[in-house]
Amino acid sequence: MKLKPYLPLIVALGGVALAQDAKPVLDTGDTAWMLASAALVLLMTPGLALFYGGLTRAQSVLNTMMMSVVSIGLVGVLWMLAGYSIAFGEGGNAFVGSLANFGLNGLADQLTGTIPTYVFAAFQAMFAIIALALISGAVVERMRFGAFILFGALWTLLIYSPLAHWVWSADGWLFKDGALDFAGGTVIHISAGISALVAAFVLGPRIGYPRNAHVPHNVPLVLLGAGLLWFGWMGFNAGSALSAGQTAGLAFITTLIAPAAAMLTWLGFESARGGKPTAVGAATGLVVGLVAITPACAFVSPWAAVIVGVVGAAASYGAVQLKHRMGADDSLDVFACHGVAGIAGALLTGLLAWTTSQGKPVGEQFLVQLLSVTASLVWAGGGSFILLKLVSVVMPLRISASQEVGGIDISAHSEQGYADSETGLGAPVFVGGD
Repeated sequence: MKLKPYLPLIVALGGVALAQDAKPVLDTGDTAWMLASAALVLLMTPGLALFYGGLTRAQSVLNTMMMSVVSIGLVGVLWMLAGYSIAFGEGGNAFVGSLANFGLNGLADQLTGTIPTYVFAAFQAMFAIIALALISGAVVERMRFGAFILFGALWTLLIYSPLAHWVWSADGWLFKDGALDFAGGTVIHISAGISALVAAFVLGPRIGYPRNAHVPHNVPLVLLGAGLLWFGWMGFNAGSALSAGQTAGLAFITTLIAPAAAMLTWLGFESARGGKPTAVGAATGLVVGLVAITPACAFVSPWAAVIVGVVGAAASYGAVQLKHRMGADDSLDVFACHGVAGIAGALLTGLLAWTTSQGKPVGEQFLVQLLSVTASLVWAGGGSFILLKLVSVVMPLRISASQEVGGIDISAHSEQGYADSETGLGAPVFVGGD
């Protein structure tokens, strides 16, 4: 088997560094850990569905959750067909992998480090799945389900997979420049965040926005979803070590610390502004902390993880307060919570990687991180705009006004989340204005 192309990737992700002439050996412990990690990451997408679903109106809860659920089916198939090969296919160039592994061809009996390459491919599939699901939070309650599926298919293959190649493949140009992104701050959260913001601009605001506030219809669902995200995120970050060792242990503990600090920070901001600490605020804060620590989790010390959590929460909280000034109705604050926190985490990785003797000198590493952030924003943002315009040529992006006011669940799925949805539970609340 050809191990050489994967060696830099294994080292960068914190896995077992193997000499180029060493014979790869399957490690059953590492394999078991990676199988469990992949399952944990898969659980994050249903967790996200609950998180997003609780934040929307009752009349649109099913459609909101279905956008996450359908991502599993859609991306699961596309990743097998071409996504993996575009991202990690052997023999690629600095910008895209080859199609040598189309349909996961040629991976049988191969190893990536000490685990079967099939397991590595499955683990990476879970990342691609949730990346698309994240975008849906910006367009809920107004984007056609079919349009989302078509956009999601194009985005996965043409935006996400090449970006994953740039950052995580041994051939990728950002990887060769030394960009540090342990578990997806740049590849997943920044790209999904900016794509979500662009989608919100292209679709336009919800009817009545911002005068009519669409309040969360089920806060307990939000808390449950956030808890499942945190649980699954342990596999998301610690699993990116590709082995069950010290690196995974560091990623695991920082993934506990940073969200905890971010949650307290968010609640502190809410209280300081004259309000009260809220359950939605606690859930949002911990998710923001998870996002911020993702690129840094195995590159910073535990005490530095506190800084990442606090700064990430402060940056995202500020972005949420400035949401209306951006002029885009990002329904569930995807850009503020994932894009902004992802940017903060990526840049802090460059500033704090010295705490574990990782990366280049601080100034040089920060510039590399800034380059990777900029590349992700431009590629995903510009690409998403083009893809949305292409989809709009094939079919309308938005549902009708009557469907939007009444809720999208019945029109899109012939189902409703609650028997009394028609009574107006979760309807827009008038908050002022003419």
